[in-house]
Amino acid sequence: MAVEGSGSDLAQVVVLLSAGVLAVPIFKRLGLGSVLGYFTAGLIIGPFGLGFFSDPEAILHIAELGVVMFLFVIGLEMQPSRLWNLRREIFGLGLSQVFFCAFLLTLIGVYLLDLPPVIAFVAASGFVLSSTAVVIQMLDERGETSTTEGQQAVSILLLEDLMIVPLLAIVTFLAPGESATLTERLVDIAIAIGAVAALILAGRFLLNPFFSILAAARAREVMTAAALLVVLGSALLMDVGGLSMAMGAFLAGVLLSESTFRHQLEADVEPFRGILLGLFFLAVGMSLDLSVIGAEWQMILLAVAAFMVTKAIGIYVIARIFGTGNRAAITRVALFAQGGEFAFVLYAAALAGGIFDARTNAIFSAVIILSMALTPLIGIALQRLMPRAPTDLDGIDKADGLEGNVLMIGFGRFAQVASQGLLARGFDVSIIENDVEMIRAASDFGFKVYFGDGTRLDTLHASGAKEAEAILVCVDDRAAADRIVELVKHEFPLAKLFVRAFDRGHALDLIAKGVDYQIRETFESAMRFGEAALIELGVSVEDAQAISADVRRRDEARFELQIVGDIYSGRDLMRGNMPKPTPLTTPRRAGKVYGADTLGESATSDRDNERIE
Repeated sequence: MAVEGSGSDLAQVVVLLSAGVLAVPIFKRLGLGSVLGYFTAGLIIGPFGLGFFSDPEAILHIAELGVVMFLFVIGLEMQPSRLWNLRREIFGLGLSQVFFCAFLLTLIGVYLLDLPPVIAFVAASGFVLSSTAVVIQMLDERGETSTTEGQQAVSILLLEDLMIVPLLAIVTFLAPGESATLTERLVDIAIAIGAVAALILAGRFLLNPFFSILAAARAREVMTAAALLVVLGSALLMDVGGLSMAMGAFLAGVLLSESTFRHQLEADVEPFRGILLGLFFLAVGMSLDLSVIGAEWQMILLAVAAFMVTKAIGIYVIARIFGTGNRAAITRVALFAQGGEFAFVLYAAALAGGIFDARTNAIFSAVIILSMALTPLIGIALQRLMPRAPTDLDGIDKADGLEGNVLMIGFGRFAQVASQGLLARGFDVSIIENDVEMIRAASDFGFKVYFGDGTRLDTLHASGAKEAEAILVCVDDRAAADRIVELVKHEFPLAKLFVRAFDRGHALDLIAKGVDYQIRETFESAMRFGEAALIELGVSVEDAQAISADVRRRDEARFELQIVGDIYSGRDLMRGNMPKPTPLTTPRRAGKVYGADTLGESATSDRDNERIE
């Protein structure tokens, strides 16, 4: 029995949450991403799966608020100056991609799918509008939203959101029996412009004072409610004006991007955004009509393949014309070669206006959903199959024929400090690093660093490891450090080997491998840090130094025990903060833990060991 039949709204919520909670971790563990997990879960619980829901459109309408909130969060990160700097991408790159792809897709609809020109144009226009939800979610999961490529993708999405307005107007104009007058159209345009102007004025003059008053009330729940009010109110204003709700939320976010309340607003909206966006993907999965696919599978599969390939070609061509590199252009193709949620709005208008019949609407809605579902798979395949981008070594020298008496491998923050004493003493230090940006940055500060991968034997030979008196391994990758140690001990046994240890366990492993010296990367800084804290808390400098010396002595003793035992050996030498039972009477010799008498005992007597873990 469907969930609706039980009369329990709570049961519907439980089913939706269960579907997402179960599917998403599984799909992410399989490397397929959360979007495809939501789609699959929605299909399973929808009317063409287990039948828990019979009206996915109602859920989809509410879940669109997830996309709205997502655009609000993006707007918060997009200051007006940054938005202005992206004007070329928005109105140049975005418009070019939309127009060129719409032209190509219309031709495909007419000549390959044998559609009438008007129907082909509307179907193509819907497919041109990529899914904001899918693209942004994929960028977010990859951590690429703030990159140059990510900002260009956001710019294209914003332009596509804007395009829904003129496209809806065109559909209205093309509809049979359309009787709207020029005056009525001008009124609609005026309402849209008025809605945008009202939102800008409210954001400019009202929002900051509004949040200042609420912040003074010190009621967290009111601030959360106000954040939701701003998002939903701006979306509603744009919807009334005939514009995109997502665009309204984005504008509200931009207007608040320089507000002192920006981070608070983002934190308040984030939980709702995540849940509603997941609900949106679930609803899209539910909306996939398997009966239509079964009856029209040949037409649908042909349309999906033809539209996605054609749009991919159009996106790639425009990207290359605008100076995008080959790799970045292919990545953009993988993100945008699908239809989006605004196509449902456009197709619904075409159905209401008599351009589409029910069969055509069902077919192209299925095409949109399948393309959205395929996009994460295409992105995953692209990441795995595309070769790694070649390293740009322009202006950088490779390690070759180096002859320094000290070879330093890795030049991050650890090595930069470690090198100073050697250079001050006049040693000839050869430095290799495999991070090109680090090499370029180091050159700005007067360092000559060569490009080279220390885990390769040929690189070590080219870097002068055979002649080096000492080799300093300063990389921050434990596996890489271990590989370098193995190579050096086997091929260059006469060189003194100094290694940066990742942690205590790594230090023990390095001792076992016979390195000449190792040090945990954070040990010395942590010791100085703790000593400074003692002094600031009122402990005398002499006592703080004595305490630090005691900590060092205990650490060395524990480390020696661990070399012959295991990682748990010598635990009684560590001081812990686990609560201990206190005696009923105060000992006669009690004193402050940092007092001179007690300090002397702790440094010279084993009695102090009784109260440590």
